[in-house]
Amino acid sequence: MTALSWDGSAPPSGRTETTLTVDAGPLRLRVTAIGSDLPPTVTVTEQDTPGVLLVDAACPAPGARLRVEWQLPCTGATGYWTPTTNSRWLPPSWALPREASVAKGAPVGSLVGPGDAALCTYAVGEPVRPVGIGEGAVEETGAFSWWVEHEGPELSLRLDLSGRHFADTVRAAAGWWASLQGPATVPDSAFDPVFCTWYALHLAMTSADVERLAALAAPLGFRSLIVDDGWQTDERSRSYATTGDWRPAPAGFPDFPEHVKRVQALGLNYLLWYAIPFAGDRSAAARELAGHTLAHLPTLETFLLDPRSAAVRDHQVARLAAAVEEFGVDGLKVDFVDTFARPAETASPEADCPTVAEGVHKLLAQLDARLRATRPEVLVEHRQGYVGPGLWPFATMVRATDCPHNAAENRARTADLRLTAGPLAVHADPLTWHPEESPEQIAVLLQSVLFATAQVSVELSAQGPGQLAALRFWLSVMREHRDLLQRSGLRPHRPDLGYPVIEARGERALAFGRYAPLPLRAEGDWELLLVANADQDTLVRLVFDRAPGPVSLLVQDCLGAEVATAETRVDGPELTLHVPTGGLLTVRR
Repeated sequence: MTALSWDGSAPPSGRTETTLTVDAGPLRLRVTAIGSDLPPTVTVTEQDTPGVLLVDAACPAPGARLRVEWQLPCTGATGYWTPTTNSRWLPPSWALPREASVAKGAPVGSLVGPGDAALCTYAVGEPVRPVGIGEGAVEETGAFSWWVEHEGPELSLRLDLSGRHFADTVRAAAGWWASLQGPATVPDSAFDPVFCTWYALHLAMTSADVERLAALAAPLGFRSLIVDDGWQTDERSRSYATTGDWRPAPAGFPDFPEHVKRVQALGLNYLLWYAIPFAGDRSAAARELAGHTLAHLPTLETFLLDPRSAAVRDHQVARLAAAVEEFGVDGLKVDFVDTFARPAETASPEADCPTVAEGVHKLLAQLDARLRATRPEVLVEHRQGYVGPGLWPFATMVRATDCPHNAAENRARTADLRLTAGPLAVHADPLTWHPEESPEQIAVLLQSVLFATAQVSVELSAQGPGQLAALRFWLSVMREHRDLLQRSGLRPHRPDLGYPVIEARGERALAFGRYAPLPLRAEGDWELLLVANADQDTLVRLVFDRAPGPVSLLVQDCLGAEVATAETRVDGPELTLHVPTGGLLTVRR
């Protein structure tokens, strides 16, 4: 499959060049040790999967930055996938580079070609420290070029040129990350539906408001409650000036431990929101930690703390751990970690590690150890865009970043997260809708995040019987088929078109989310086939690679009511039938 040969030129000082010949054409690699007079050593090995290469570069010179550059002919490319859910169009090579670290992003990308085949998927084996990344089409040559760079004695780069579906190659890269750092423990409860207070209440909430919503949420099928921003302040403005002390609001939440117990008695896990990098302008924490900051953020009215400081880490860990140790909650929503990933304006004089990313890693590791000492199966939510493997040991779920009322964006973001989240449960940004929204469109919102853990945030007391029925039905579908929808192999199709079809395949089971009037290819062995139709076109076309033979069919509408049922035989390669918008087709054989 792959032959390695030198290009015949004498490498300049500090640089090693190789040429790899692969089925797709010549792949030229250039490895440079910036700041070193010694050339780096480079080893390229083919992995067990044909077409998957591991590039290991090393340089003994202290302080050197290792940089790997490569390019391929940009032929047949249809889109470019990264975990940041930006445009899937091909970027130009002169676009601004991005940086991935434990605090933001993930060092992975995929050039996608016809049939969703990956022309090249890469991943860097650095989970914590910053990795600089450049990627884009070269207008002068028609090639697609990449470079990755970071400071350190070693750099490992995984290149997947196998031509498999891009989703399979990205998930395989996540599996490689997992092999480098060991397993993470995620309890089953991390995959249960969540009701969140944010869009429903924002900061205008009290313990009575939370308990009222919790009592309405539990019978609908929710199993966890996130109490978001507002519990720590009686103010109602969207300011972070009071963050950092993390004490319950005296008027709104007068007896927090008893309040938590009342919610838990309803059968709900209780999670509490924290903005871990912040010490607000009017907080005692800002005075106590003065001088241990990275910047002041005037728009947010808060200081950004320096996680390289032991004083900062000790303070934040003590305050966040109090939620479990003193208040008795089941977990935390840890927000704004990606705010650490910005140029520092100041620094703590007691910084004990060279990069902010390493400080973030120390902070999260210290918090994790403290939380698990009290509650071993603690639930911890992190958020896109801090999605890299360096966070996996310290979280149980990762949520799509804010996209209120946006079903298409929620669909794309949760699908992207499923490819890179490794063992973590992937959660939707809380679904919210206008009080007059139709049950059909509420079902479509839930179908948009069918392959993730649903979060919802609406005023439940304002919902009519039909709205509640749609919510109850689709939460029950997600719960009944949780392993198939959330834990099986996921293939979101056509990233260049925003994933008009998403497919999940388990052991003899197959599920489709249909978001555009496209045929669905139900291939391979299956006994159960689910189709959630989120499109306005109700004529669903199934295409088989072999005739299914005798099958039972059940069509339900957005409320779960039976529309049609049949025992029939399918002897041809296709089956076409009507499924209402927001409805579900179940085929068994």
